[in-house]
Amino acid sequence: MRFHPAESAFFVFIIVILAAGVVTLHAYDYLQTIPAGAVDPIGGARVAYLNRLLSAIGVLVATALFFGVFFIYPLIRKQVREEKKLRAMTVSLSARSETLEHAALTDALTGMQNRRYFDDALREYIGEFKRIGRPVGLMILDLDHFKQVNDTHGHDVGDDVLKAVAKCLKGMTRYHDVVARLGGEEFAVVTPNMDAEPLARFAERIRNAVAGMAVMSGNVRLRITTSVGLAVWDGKEPAEDFYRRADRQLYEAKRMGRNRVCA
Repeated sequence: MRFHPAESAFFVFIIVILAAGVVTLHAYDYLQTIPAGAVDPIGGARVAYLNRLLSAIGVLVATALFFGVFFIYPLIRKQVREEKKLRAMTVSLSARSETLEHAALTDALTGMQNRRYFDDALREYIGEFKRIGRPVGLMILDLDHFKQVNDTHGHDVGDDVLKAVAKCLKGMTRYHDVVARLGGEEFAVVTPNMDAEPLARFAERIRNAVAGMAVMSGNVRLRITTSVGLAVWDGKEPAEDFYRRADRQLYEAKRMGRNRVCA
């Protein structure tokens, strides 16, 4: 059993009190061994005074011991229990806070990062890569004709499609890429240290992978395509302008017929 530091200090205090009591008792017993006629009247008076003094000290030591054991120690134990409860409550609240923070940054349907996380990560990557002078790529993806999937097959099937696309994106991206669902059928991938040419090849692989997926709805195999807009950070623009530039390329891909990458 491990004791709280306050309890350990109290035990040391009690041991000191007991030692003082033992010494006092020994001194009192020693004085009792002095014969009454062995000292002159003045010495006898002094011995009697020391006896009374040692008796008083013994009473004080016994009182301190009594109050320590029956009053002070219970207060220490109560304080220790309350401190343990507060510590447990703090741990619990901290865990809940982390869970809530995780929930606040995670898309509940797909389990990937959400728009809030994406916005923060994009700004952080831009700030860091500006410092080291390296490129940051961005792709915005939007599933083609997704509303028809929901209208024809129902929202449950639509959710299955979104989960399948999220799994595909997470499986194809690198560990340091940021993959997020921005909302609805729109996704985004931040690709640090990737400039225009490799970004375009990467986006084509993702587009082909999504187009090659098959999501089952009863006996029907659903084929999904996606349009992708790309941009590479120009080294000066803020995150909002960077995102809007990639978003404009996405709409250009939609305008040109969908199921394509536009940069």
